Amino acid sequence: MYSNDGFRELERNECLRRLGRARVGRIVHTRQALPAVLPVNFSLDHDGAVLLCTSADSELVRAIGGSVVAFEADEVDAAAHSGWSVVVTGSATVVTDPAEHERMLRNGPTSWVPSPQEVFVRIEPELVTGRELVGGRSMYGVDLTGAT
Repeated sequence: MYSNDGFRELERNECLRRLGRARVGRIVHTRQALPAVLPVNFSLDHDGAVLLCTSADSELVRAIGGSVVAFEADEVDAAAHSGWSVVVTGSATVVTDPAEHERMLRNGPTSWVPSPQEVFVRIEPELVTGRELVGGRSMYGVDLTGAT
């Protein structure tokens, strides 16, 4: 991003704070060597990891297996031309530790589509980036405030 392109970079802590307010995001993984995007509900763990709850038989569980994924959440106001977006990139794994699984049953996300055998997926926050659309002038000299 350019310093005057109309966007403001968000620091890691601000990114995590905003993610903590969001309830729906998108996970990007690989399906048959192509990018696949799934909308999901989620929560954040105490260390900033993204937690998902899904069916043990889901396409997502079959696809991740420790692979690197991206997770994105945002808030957009189309009328005001404003908003923010945060992306977490890191390894995604199914939680297999029984104590961790129990902890997540108490404090983790609840699937919106319950299934008989649910698992938790943890995305490590190895890279956390975000940006916010802010007012001012773009690098092209365009007034972003709506003033004439």
